[in-house]
Amino acid sequence: MSTLARARCVYGAHPSTMDAALAAAVLICMVAGSFVDPHGPEGVNWVLRTPDVLSLALMTAGAAALAFRRRAPMAVLAVTGGVSVVESVTGDPRAPVVMAAVIALYTVAASTDRPTTWRVGLLTMTVLTGAAMLAGSLPWYAQENLAVFAWTGIGATAGDAVRSRRAFVQAIRDRAEKAERTREEEARRRVAEERLRIARDLHDVVAHHIALVNVQAGVASHVMDKRPDQAKEALAHVREASRSALDELRATVGLLRQSGDPEAPTEPAPGLARLDELVGTFQHAGLRVELARTDQGTELPAAVDLAAYRIIQEALTNVQKHAGRQAKAEVSVVRVGPDIEVTVLDDGLADGEAPDAPAEGGGHGLLGMRERVTAVRGTLTTGPRYGGGFRVHAILPVKSRTDAATEATEATGDPV
Repeated sequence: MSTLARARCVYGAHPSTMDAALAAAVLICMVAGSFVDPHGPEGVNWVLRTPDVLSLALMTAGAAALAFRRRAPMAVLAVTGGVSVVESVTGDPRAPVVMAAVIALYTVAASTDRPTTWRVGLLTMTVLTGAAMLAGSLPWYAQENLAVFAWTGIGATAGDAVRSRRAFVQAIRDRAEKAERTREEEARRRVAEERLRIARDLHDVVAHHIALVNVQAGVASHVMDKRPDQAKEALAHVREASRSALDELRATVGLLRQSGDPEAPTEPAPGLARLDELVGTFQHAGLRVELARTDQGTELPAAVDLAAYRIIQEALTNVQKHAGRQAKAEVSVVRVGPDIEVTVLDDGLADGEAPDAPAEGGGHGLLGMRERVTAVRGTLTTGPRYGGGFRVHAILPVKSRTDAATEATEATGDPV
């Protein structure tokens, strides 16, 4: 560590002690300068002289005031300026009391703002220079009088420069700290979003396939003795559903275990192109599902396509879990203007009893649906139907905002 750096550390740790040391050093310099008279009988001749008692008292008062310059800079400037004016009027020859006022003006400029520095600096320069020029035996254009003007200007300018540098360094530190906090917050946000995405995918996979396994296992148990062929078919569906669940779980866990960038998946993400296959799995499980589509030829963004597929999958899974195998579900996918509407209805229990509708706080299925719809800037409406059953209705945008802005730009020729 350099000597200047060590001095800064000591000054920062003990500011009052350093101010007292500065005041003592200034007093020594002023007293030493008061013993020298540059105006001898033969022109510029440096000869020793003895300062008067008043000058020594004024120098001591000005130096003592500097010990409090950090606590009350304006008051210290007023005191040092006052003793400098008194010395200008009474001193002959003058002692360098104005040195204390220059340091006090520097402190004011370094600790306040620029407008205050301008006002106080001009006032101090005017008062001290005017007193030096109008009082005393020297002519107004004497070198000592011009030196008062120059040194007060230098003190104010130096203090303003130091204040500006401190503000600049502090701004850099603030920006660095803000950037660090922003990076940490962004990393936490990305981790939270990834955890939610993984949780939604795992829930969709596990809930769908386990529900199918549960239904088919119940069928097999019920008809095992009387209709073994049907029981064998149900167990085959159990095996197929469990294998699909294991494959999807293995793929998801494999992506999480990779240390580098994940490889591109060998199978595309599920979408509405596989909707018939999805409906078929529920129909094989005994659920009556009717499908109606008017979205042929519609190309959806990958996120919207996946969200529509998962919403239908989760809604049918809830029908199978809560309404029973005898319930009837209706699935419709309709293109309406710039949106695509996905609706899943069920009629509740076959015997007319109220269905066990999924509650908002009872699981994560409806929450996952809502999160997926919100992620693609769509809307979701869920709730019981009048007369029994449950309704899931999602409105998803066919085009993202980026695609819409690009098309508008190409059509008008102007950026949107």
